[in-house]
Amino acid sequence: MSDPSTGSGRGVLERTLARLRRVRRQAEPEPVGQLSAAAFRAVVDERLRSLERQLDEVKGRVNGLIFLLAGTVAAQLILRLLG
Repeated sequence: MSDPSTGSGRGVLERTLARLRRVRRQAEPEPVGQLSAAAFRAVVDERLRSLERQLDEVKGRVNGLIFLLAGTVAAQLILRLLG
């Protein structure tokens, strides 16, 4: 059901999608073939920094999962020894 105060649901959806497409087009980087050498290096450096941050985040999550698993195993062993 659409909200009568905002118009038809389909019209709102179409306007939102059009706005998102415009934002996406504006955010797209310049094609690599048209970049100068310095600009290309800057783009590559920024992408590498982004990948490093993402990798650090994944490492942190994996370490957290390992810690959780080790704690669960230790708790189960203690419960079995006491039970």
